[in-house]
Amino acid sequence: MGDPKRATTRSIARTAIRAELAQVAIELFRRDGFEQVTISDVAAAAGVSRSTFLRYFGSKEEAVLGAMDVQGVQAAAALRARPAGEDDWTALRRTLDPFIDSYRQNPGSALALARLVQESPALRVRQLEKRASWLPALAEALSRRSGHDRPTPLAPEVRAAAALDCLSIAVAHWTASDGELDLAELLDQAFAALTTP
Repeated sequence: MGDPKRATTRSIARTAIRAELAQVAIELFRRDGFEQVTISDVAAAAGVSRSTFLRYFGSKEEAVLGAMDVQGVQAAAALRARPAGEDDWTALRRTLDPFIDSYRQNPGSALALARLVQESPALRVRQLEKRASWLPALAEALSRRSGHDRPTPLAPEVRAAAALDCLSIAVAHWTASDGELDLAELLDQAFAALTTP
């Protein structure tokens, strides 16, 4: 049996290396354009081999959007943790607060990343795919909040998809405003558009 401390140290090191490689990749993509930069270019800029880069990321898109996998898991966990008496729309909206907070922590980097994604068709498609992959867990969390067992009813999936669309639209408007508009207010407005007649 392996040493748990060693496994934890290895995991921490892997996470740090992934973060460093992603940062190098994003900077290179921002400077030279996503489509123009190859995996070999990123590896060279990071001082690693191409095979080392591919051990951490299966594609250029993953280097930019890999964090979205963890965000999807976190969103579902946050939704399950919302108060039981809260309506679905409020619970979904509050579940997205950590995303808003991440944009507020470093608005310059968040804006640059949002622009990079919007300017690259490949990144836009991959981002949509990743957000769509969050739907089953979010729908299940909503379904369980309302006391329904599997199979998940249609309504929770529709609500979860609408909430994610609200996030995408709010980020697009925030990016178009060059970060001048308040992202939380944009998200509130998007949710209000869903819930008001």
